[in-house]
Amino acid sequence: MTESRTKLGVEKGCVNQLVGTDEDLQRQLAQTILKEKKDFKISIHLATSLPLPAERDHIRPRIDLIVFMINVQSKYGFKNIEASLAHVDANFFLGKVCFLVTGVGRVNHCSVDMSAVRKLGDVYCSPLVFCELELEGIRISTAQRLLRMLQICAGHVPGVSALFFSSLMRSSNDE
Repeated sequence: MTESRTKLGVEKGCVNQLVGTDEDLQRQLAQTILKEKKDFKISIHLATSLPLPAERDHIRPRIDLIVFMINVQSKYGFKNIEASLAHVDANFFLGKVCFLVTGVGRVNHCSVDMSAVRKLGDVYCSPLVFCELELEGIRISTAQRLLRMLQICAGHVPGVSALFFSSLMRSSNDE
């Protein structure tokens, strides 16, 4: 699989990695995140799959949050995410990974079983965030939510660790 990687933003501050096969939705979400008002600088990297090319490891900034974008209307995309997970350092699953699940509003078009998606969240101890990115209002609120998660994961919120925040999100998913 080829990696499609675009860098948006600046190098200082927080770094967010979006991984998924729907490059248009990735780009729209990244642009929406960058438009949001924030008091810190961010850099967003887009990839269709992991691992990232090793030849750039020496210049790659620290990644604070990995967002795996799962479109439940694409079995290929889901399999791609499953394969990519094997390339993530185990320490990231201590609060610095989430699954952004799209396409759930059109249940008749789902190609991926929702129990398989929930199982990913359970197996990797990572929260699931459900949304419809095609709708601008929801894309904006999702961008705001991801920004807050990124801020916490980067250590910019005193007294709140990424692991603690992730456990709170997971417990709210379970209800």
